[in-house]
Amino acid sequence: MAKTPDFTKTLQEVMAKFPVDTSSFQDAFKSQTALGEKMARVALAAAERSTEISAQWAKDTIARMGELTSSKEEPAEYAKALSDFATAAAEMAAEHMAAFAEVAKKVQMDTVDLMLTAGKDLAADAQKAAEKATRETQAAVKKAAAAATTASTVTKA
Repeated sequence: MAKTPDFTKTLQEVMAKFPVDTSSFQDAFKSQTALGEKMARVALAAAERSTEISAQWAKDTIARMGELTSSKEEPAEYAKALSDFATAAAEMAAEHMAAFAEVAKKVQMDTVDLMLTAGKDLAADAQKAAEKATRETQAAVKKAAAAATTASTVTKA
């Protein structure tokens, strides 16, 4: 029965012939985690502010409920209390919804700012990588040209 050849050693030798600079991957990972951290901060700040708005809305509503549930002498006073409560609830809703809209607008502005900054950083990193690759390629071409010149000189002699 035929044995399947083990290419482990061959593959390791081939990979050793192609050195890979992992610093660009590490830099990309670091910048990605930094962006993730900043985005998480934006989201958590928005969640905290939204929770504060919701809690204040609940407190305001409960305070108004106290006025609504107090006993009245005349039946018309109950209708007036209910009308006042509904009016106040509508005003509170408008105020709190505006506060939520401000939170959403701030999150949107912060997110756009982070994305623009990340894009600029990414472009700068790409430019640095391209410049480094160009330098390394030019050095390799010069080295190969020098080796070829030396080899042709040796064969002529």
